[in-house]
Amino acid sequence: MFVFLSLEQAEPRQADHHVYPHDHFMARTVLRLFPNTVTPNMVTASRIIATPFVFLLILFDYNLVGIVAFILTAFTDAIDGSMARTRTQITKFGMMFDPLADKLLIGSLVLILVFRYYNIWLGVAILGIEILFMASALVAKYKFKTVRMANVWGKIKMILQVIAVCLTLLALLLDFPHLITVGAWVFGLAIGFAVVSLFAHGI
Repeated sequence: MFVFLSLEQAEPRQADHHVYPHDHFMARTVLRLFPNTVTPNMVTASRIIATPFVFLLILFDYNLVGIVAFILTAFTDAIDGSMARTRTQITKFGMMFDPLADKLLIGSLVLILVFRYYNIWLGVAILGIEILFMASALVAKYKFKTVRMANVWGKIKMILQVIAVCLTLLALLLDFPHLITVGAWVFGLAIGFAVVSLFAHGI
């Protein structure tokens, strides 16, 4: 499910946004490395900029560097979210472009890895779900003038997709094909959580 906020109400307000337990952990550890001059939107933008480089590393089979680059890039999703909530810097830009950055990162790797090493219909299902997410977000924005924040189901879906991509890259790096099988199940589980998220808020 997504939380709907009108565009006028989407400005940062701590009372409107729940701070999760992991946000406090991030604030005490990782976020200490980022001065207050670094905003969540900057972190989101860095994920968008880094995605083509991750894509090229995996495309040309630099799997060791690629998996490190992918994990670091994917981790920026946790950084910008926790930073926005704990520093009360939630903005309309971040609410719209943070999920887009996630979909660009995952979608680009799906194009390389899933269509190359998995059943083609798994790749179609993953991309189809992501397209539905983007389409429903656009409808919410332009028809209902609302901005949607991803809920717990969407966050779980993203985490599972990151795990599945990492398993796939490890399988290639270690020449251990059994991890591909595990990755397929994890991708399938991610699709399940994505469907729950879509139907929870209505599509």
